[in-house]
Amino acid sequence: MPDMDKKRKLCKKCLLSEIDEGEVFLQIKKLIDIMPAAEKCREDEYKRRLGICKECSFLNEGTCEACGCYVELRAIKKDARCPHEKRMW
Repeated sequence: MPDMDKKRKLCKKCLLSEIDEGEVFLQIKKLIDIMPAAEKCREDEYKRRLGICKECSFLNEGTCEACGCYVELRAIKKDARCPHEKRMW
């Protein structure tokens, strides 16, 4: 059944406890990959943002405790802003 796994879509009705961590990462990467280039920030800006997020106390297992987003998905979006009260980026 490996072919079925390749065709699986992001489950909108699953709890994180029901999804394996590797699968979550792959789904977020897939969302980033299919995002139109016009909506993405430059690669160097993306890395800068992620570097800031890595140092933030609100980072918790890839999510932001300030807003609940996946930081890698939020950071790639050109028009996104840090939800921290101090706006880190």
